[in-house]
Amino acid sequence: MNGQRIFPGIILIEFGLYFFLQQSAFTWIKPFLGWPAFLLITGIAFLAQGYKGDTGILPGVVLSGFGLHFYVVDYIGWWANDTGVFILIIAVGFLLQYQKTGHGLLHGVLFLFLAAITLFYETVKQWFGPVNSLWPFWPLILISAGGYLLFINKSSGRSAKR
Repeated sequence: MNGQRIFPGIILIEFGLYFFLQQSAFTWIKPFLGWPAFLLITGIAFLAQGYKGDTGILPGVVLSGFGLHFYVVDYIGWWANDTGVFILIIAVGFLLQYQKTGHGLLHGVLFLFLAAITLFYETVKQWFGPVNSLWPFWPLILISAGGYLLFINKSSGRSAKR
């Protein structure tokens, strides 16, 4: 029962701080009080509940990571503003989920592989050289893998229900 109070308690405190800072005279903080702050606030609350309670931490990592990305992309010159960054954040979420619960390693590694492909797309495309004509079909591989996980591979769902 205590774990169910963590998320609402933390999110109320964080939103209270957000609105307090919005009304305060601290002008240096005003640029950081945009919509990415809501992603960070919600993500931090999910992370706290995930680490203190029995729930997973994946939503917290994803929301916090996305919020952080939208802040740092404008301030850090080497930070990529690419779809691969979002996939990388999801991969990190699955890997941290695996560290906490022991589930999600395969998903984390697959998303990490996909993030590497998307972040280094041109380099990976050159590696395939002669089979480059097959390269446009790789999204179909992703769709097929997702369909397999959703509709065909039912073993993971059965073991969770036992």
